[in-house]
Amino acid sequence: MSVENYYGIFCQDNSLSQVEDKLAVEVALRIAVNKVPFTVTMQTPGNEKNLVRGLLFTENIIRDASWVPELEICERNSSGCITAVNVSISPELVLADFSGKRNVISSSSCGLCGKTSLEDLTIGMVLNQDLLKVERVNDMFLKMRQHQKDFKQSGGTHAAGAFGIDGVLLSVQEDIGRHNAVDKVIGELLITGKLSRAKCLTVSGRISYEIVNKVKSAGIPFLASVSAPSSLAVDMAIEAGITLMAFCRDNKLTIYSNPQQLVMHDPNDLMACGRVKDSSICQKI
Repeated sequence: MSVENYYGIFCQDNSLSQVEDKLAVEVALRIAVNKVPFTVTMQTPGNEKNLVRGLLFTENIIRDASWVPELEICERNSSGCITAVNVSISPELVLADFSGKRNVISSSSCGLCGKTSLEDLTIGMVLNQDLLKVERVNDMFLKMRQHQKDFKQSGGTHAAGAFGIDGVLLSVQEDIGRHNAVDKVIGELLITGKLSRAKCLTVSGRISYEIVNKVKSAGIPFLASVSAPSSLAVDMAIEAGITLMAFCRDNKLTIYSNPQQLVMHDPNDLMACGRVKDSSICQKI
């Protein structure tokens, strides 16, 4: 299962409608080597054997090209996705510098370093009493794009921007990695003493689990992107009290979590955000 259906609220020119979108599934896969925890990687379910084989090769754990791993499936989630595996490797095949623990969470977008389990990332809800006018989001992206000097020259960088609840620009940063751009923005806000004023973070790439986690750590209640979110990003945003908006371009956007924190025209019918199959926990407006 590589995609899952989610409810969203589509907004275009102050007109709202209910949508049902397919989002890419993102799950955590814990990998152990010889029963020793090695890494947690965020991945799209499926082909776990190929993933583990490639990871162990590119991380220089086992360089024997003829070796074929035998995976022991240790855990599945409620959807049947594999979430924990163990791979047994003969000691003579393992390179001498393997310490037994990679000490990193490998993200689907190359961030989340320095953690050995998802529990290390657990932080409480974002406390928020501010309401954001939905029409300001488009202006935020226009302002961010005006400051993307590296992208205009190279086409090869991501950007992140931070804004006050009134739409005032507080920071824009660029980097080849979108997670780095987010960290640079948060770093500037900390250094300049503006973090408490930051209420919305905009990003130029898709939203994965790690981006939501960074925004949650910074206590920023609104997150918006020009591209798609992952399933885990939406799930985490719902739990964290973050309003997640995606596909923000051309005066259009789709709201996937906590729509009650936005100021927008009243919908004609009850609308929902969240996973379709878990309709009992969908958020309503």
